[in-house]
Amino acid sequence: MRAVFPDGSVEIMPTPAAVRKAQDMGLDLILIAPTAEPPVAKAMDYGQWQYEQKKKQHDAKKKQHVIQVKELKFRPNTDDHDYEFKKNHAIRFLKEGNRVKAVVQFRGREIAHVDLGKKLLMRFAEDLNGVGAVEGQPRLEGRNAHVIISPVKATASSKEKQKEQGQGPAQAAANPNPA
Repeated sequence: MRAVFPDGSVEIMPTPAAVRKAQDMGLDLILIAPTAEPPVAKAMDYGQWQYEQKKKQHDAKKKQHVIQVKELKFRPNTDDHDYEFKKNHAIRFLKEGNRVKAVVQFRGREIAHVDLGKKLLMRFAEDLNGVGAVEGQPRLEGRNAHVIISPVKATASSKEKQKEQGQGPAQAAANPNPA
């Protein structure tokens, strides 16, 4: 077994001798690479090692962003003010990095006017053109028509221009004309 010790020394020795040497130092012998030839073990405090592994997993989990699908419901005869209100919500959701599912519900005899619902969804998708990209055409499933819109990533060239001007993304948004 190849044993690695805290002082930086690396020795190839039998397993019982490596365990004994680690115990003499007050440490545990942890198998790092069992499939290597010879297997590699490191002398360290096992409790401290477990703590560090848990902390790494926690930090990795904290940094990840889970993309959610936010759903906005419309009716075929949704008023302009309600439409604008929901459109602004969709823009906020897309800027946060979430996907938006716009649904038009048909109730009763409204199902006879599917064309109005699809027209509404197409208008919605066009209004969100700069912030989001449509995934496919509006689809009718049962009494609902829906379309899914994904956020558009900011282009690298616009980020480079902001860096050249010495502004971060937040500063550039607050001050579009630096001159």
